Amino acid sequence: MTFLDLARKNAWRKPLRTTLLIVCIAVAFLIHGLTASFLAGSQGASAASDNILGVMSASGRGQPLPMAHRARIAADPDVAAVGYMTRLRGFIDVEKNVVPISAVDPALLMETNGRELGLTPDLLEAIGQGRDRVLVGRALAEAEGWSVGQNITVTTFQVAKQDGGRDWRFVIAGIFEGESASTDTYFTIARYDYVNAARAKDKDTVDAFIIKPRDGVSPGVLAAHIDALFANSAAPTRTQSEKQFLEAFLRQYADIGLIVDLVTGAAFVTLLMIVINTMAFAVRERTFEIAVLKTLGISRMTILTLVLGETLFMFIIGGAIGLALARAGAIFAGPSLGLVFSPVVLLHATAIVLVLGLTTGLVPAVNAMRTPIMKAFRTR
Repeated sequence: MTFLDLARKNAWRKPLRTTLLIVCIAVAFLIHGLTASFLAGSQGASAASDNILGVMSASGRGQPLPMAHRARIAADPDVAAVGYMTRLRGFIDVEKNVVPISAVDPALLMETNGRELGLTPDLLEAIGQGRDRVLVGRALAEAEGWSVGQNITVTTFQVAKQDGGRDWRFVIAGIFEGESASTDTYFTIARYDYVNAARAKDKDTVDAFIIKPRDGVSPGVLAAHIDALFANSAAPTRTQSEKQFLEAFLRQYADIGLIVDLVTGAAFVTLLMIVINTMAFAVRERTFEIAVLKTLGISRMTILTLVLGETLFMFIIGGAIGLALARAGAIFAGPSLGLVFSPVVLLHATAIVLVLGLTTGLVPAVNAMRTPIMKAFRTR
């Protein structure tokens, strides 16, 4: 019998107990896999760029900036491209069915972060065929069941048209995919010229400028320089990266990263206590057998490795089941929930499996290794 066979048979000596432990481990890693996939998905900020800068009003997101700022920003030699954006938050049919709309100049958006959004020349040509054309992200299109050529009506919460109405009608010209599965595609791209001409107030203003720095330029240094440029103007700015903006935006609702850490931390601490206690009890049951192994010449280090192998065996089985379920959940949940079970999530979870597998078995393994032979024989 090989060493691995011996570890496996010891682990399955009490099938019910081992099965329950594996179920606990699988549930813990299912929770970890789903929460980590959420952070890696479009609802998190992990896919946002540190190099794309957003310039907003220093007074808050509700205060627009004058379009005249664009010329001064574009004149900076460290700026490669400047786009702009105005947001319209609206809903379809019922208010809880929120649809975000970003009104932009499509050509400038292509220059700043078109690659990250998965924009193509064909999509630009499609949205250019009419002022009421829009591009819809893949996640939003699948969530709403939209297709190319469909007419949609979005009722905005605040932005009113010149006739007093808040119903904005668009035609879907195309669907953009995003650079990767982690890219946020749960929004719509509309044309700024159409929205700016039709809205009742705040004409020729934008909610944010989008900046792509030149190669080799530090985004942090450029952000400070731009803010200094408008510090004494009537509309001072606050410049930050796309990633910082999304993290701050999500933090308005909750510190998602902290919540995820607390949930997974509580699950793993509970798991540690259960497995350590159970393994200590299981090893205590085999004290006499361990004494026999030592009498036969099995080294103390081999005894230690044998117990660690048992706990690692259970963690590998349970962790694999839990992560497989998390992977299946991310696939079947669809892009609307923003779950992305990426290779990074898998590698991180695998590292946790190995660390916990060795950590939980360490205390009972050391006890088994240090138990004197004569004392162990007296237990029978």
